[in-house]
Amino acid sequence: MTATYTFDVLASLDGFGSFDGGDWGGYWGKHGPEFLEHRLAQYREDQRMVLGATTFREFQQMLGTSAEDSLVGDPINDRMRSMPTTVVSTTLQAPLDWPDATLVSGDAVDVVARLKEESDVPLRSHGSLSMNRALMAAGLVDRVQLTVFPVITGRTGVDPVFGGAADFDLELLESRTLDGRTLELVYRPTLHG
Repeated sequence: MTATYTFDVLASLDGFGSFDGGDWGGYWGKHGPEFLEHRLAQYREDQRMVLGATTFREFQQMLGTSAEDSLVGDPINDRMRSMPTTVVSTTLQAPLDWPDATLVSGDAVDVVARLKEESDVPLRSHGSLSMNRALMAAGLVDRVQLTVFPVITGRTGVDPVFGGAADFDLELLESRTLDGRTLELVYRPTLHG
């Protein structure tokens, strides 16, 4: 039995994973208590985080390397920082300045295929867009968890979540509305064609 791999990604309605400029703030300023409670409950479950090098560097910058130097200090980000984490990179050097992180050098497809076979807990990757698009194309992503915030970032949006991805058919597994405005959609992807 292989571990389930979830590609967990946040996006604006127009499909951007982040923004550059503007005054949006975290979660595009649209998070509410139901979203935050639901998200924290998901991250409290036993699981291993899998990150690519770029997202790992962004997390270090945004979340800090320890609770003492973090400027964020919210329970979700604190939990993300404390989870067992595998960082897939050919550019980073060990040791990583991050609690419970393991650096694995190599091709992400090979690394994640091995992790899926060896892990006793589910795997979750937040962000790491290019890595996860490659993993989807290789058939290693079991679930795409897409949280869509009620914003359009036409001028400030960057990082198209599925830009350059292969074509996929999606089977809707779950859907929910949080705080009456934010959608969480969970799909099973299958390569089209």
